[in-house]
Amino acid sequence: MAGDEEFYVRYYSGHRGRYGHEFLEFEFRADGHCRYANNSNYRNDSLIRKEMMVSPAVLHELKRIIAESEVMKEDDSQWPTKNVVGSQELEVRIGNEHISFETSKLGSLVEVQESQDPEGLRIFYYLVQDLKAFVFSLISLHFKIKPIS
Repeated sequence: MAGDEEFYVRYYSGHRGRYGHEFLEFEFRADGHCRYANNSNYRNDSLIRKEMMVSPAVLHELKRIIAESEVMKEDDSQWPTKNVVGSQELEVRIGNEHISFETSKLGSLVEVQESQDPEGLRIFYYLVQDLKAFVFSLISLHFKIKPIS
């Protein structure tokens, strides 16, 4: 986990439906640049975009979370494919290792357990939960979403 190695993480979850293209997406780059976007047209909501720079310590923790999940050893060939409910994508590059997964949106662990690769999909499912919690924590630290008037 050297500081000068290639590093990139991108997660996307979305669908096209009654309210148009609704999605959540975030990415981290090796230079510490973090980009977040959340688009929902439900009740006339609009696109939320946030960008921030994070420290090398934050990137190190992100790499640790990914490494400990062992998601880099997984294969999405037996996972459910995207469907009308939507899709999820995870792309990770750490050094010379690169993975790119695409699967359907997962509503619960029951869907994970009933898949053809429950162990691999479970690793993906929990990693995504951890990454989303990590990003939402960073955003709440960097920005006041609803400032006090």
